[in-house]
Amino acid sequence: MSPKLCIAQDPEADALLSSSPLALLFGMMLDQQIPMEKAFKGPRDIADRMGSLDVHRIAEATPDEFAQVIAEKPAIHRFPASMAKRLQALAQHLIEHYDGEVVSIWTQGDPGGAEVLKRLKKLPGFGDQKARIFLALLGKQLDVQPEGWRQAAGSYGDAGTYRSVADVRDSATLMQVRNYKKSSKAQSKELQHPN
Repeated sequence: MSPKLCIAQDPEADALLSSSPLALLFGMMLDQQIPMEKAFKGPRDIADRMGSLDVHRIAEATPDEFAQVIAEKPAIHRFPASMAKRLQALAQHLIEHYDGEVVSIWTQGDPGGAEVLKRLKKLPGFGDQKARIFLALLGKQLDVQPEGWRQAAGSYGDAGTYRSVADVRDSATLMQVRNYKKSSKAQSKELQHPN
């Protein structure tokens, strides 16, 4: 039975995230400079516009075709052209390195947490922080827990925290994560510009 995720706060979008590792990975990619729920609803919108969420169709679409899918109103991201390029590069990488099978990132060769993190960081558009958050999401909500995953995920892997999408299980935890991010931003501003 697949887990019941509640990240997009939309039953259809969350059902796709729960059943499709590609949707979850795409949601993580989209999760920058837009609200988290909109980012994780994006894969469902792409699936609706293309008839399905298919890694091969996305990878093989012309850049213009796929950019149109992302830019169609309402746009899936506030920077549709650059995000379309990133998602296509990610789809192409998945085909080239994992035969299009997202789960191979954390199953191929029975990797430990550090190796899964390394693989995630090699994905186009995934820096250190995004890779750690995604690893924490796998561990905390999908029971993908390779040895050492918490250490590899850093503070995002800590139990009982509300730091990132990895900790969003409903609307209440979404608010807790949002409040954590706000206070972190305020603290960081305070450090940069002390009175």
